[in-house]
Amino acid sequence: MPIIKLKKSIIPSCDVDSLEKLSKLVKATCSVKGIGAYKIGFELVIPFGTKEVVKVIRKHTKLPIIYDHQKAGTDIPEMGSKFMGACKLADAVILFPQAGPETEAAWIKTAQQAKMNVIIGGEMTHQAYLKSAGGFLDDDAPKRMYEIAASMGVTDFVVPGNKPEKAMEYVNLIRAKIKNPVFYSPGLVTQGGNISDLAGNLDSWHAIIGRAIYEAKDMKKAAEEFTSQL
Repeated sequence: MPIIKLKKSIIPSCDVDSLEKLSKLVKATCSVKGIGAYKIGFELVIPFGTKEVVKVIRKHTKLPIIYDHQKAGTDIPEMGSKFMGACKLADAVILFPQAGPETEAAWIKTAQQAKMNVIIGGEMTHQAYLKSAGGFLDDDAPKRMYEIAASMGVTDFVVPGNKPEKAMEYVNLIRAKIKNPVFYSPGLVTQGGNISDLAGNLDSWHAIIGRAIYEAKDMKKAAEEFTSQL
C-alpha cells in the first residue's frame, strides 16, 4: 500500500514552534485538493511529544503523518528498534542513513518488521554536503544509500528538489533497480527549487514545502497555488 493515495501531492512541512500554529496550519490546508500528508519533526516533537502533535493533526484530518527526525538513521544498528517503537504513532519515517551500510540495513529491516513505512534519503538540499562541495561525505555515498534501500524492498525515496539534475540521476538509478518508486523532494521555493523542474519528469512525486506555506499570510491560498503546479 502506498503511503500517500495521490500520485502527486504537496506535503506541508510542519516546522512550527507551537501546537496552536500547527493546528492553524493543518486546519487551513487539509481540505485543499492535492495535499497528500503532513511532515513533522523535532521542533514540535521534542517539546510537545509525538502523542500531542498527532492528536492535534488528527482533530482536522486523517491524512498520513510522516516523521522526519532530521536526521534519523545516524546511530548504531541496534537503536533502530527503539526508534521505530518511539515513532509508532506516525504513518511513515524518513531515514538518512549517514552512519553507514550496517545501520541502514538494520534500521530498514527493523522498520519492515514493525510494519512502519520507511522513506530513504541520500543527498540533502544544502551546500557543502558532499566532499566535492566541501562536505564530509563521499560523492557516491547517496547512491550507495539508495542502492541498499532499493535492494531491501524500499519503494519511497527523498531526492533534493533544489538540485534537479542530481535528483534525476538518483531517480534513474533507483528506477533501474525497482518498479514504480515514489519520490519526495524538499528544497523547494524558499531553498530555490521549482516544482516544475521535477513534477513533469516523475509519475509519483510529492513536494515537501515548509516556510512558503506556514509563513504565508493566507496558508490555504499558498497551498492551492502550489498544488496547482503539480
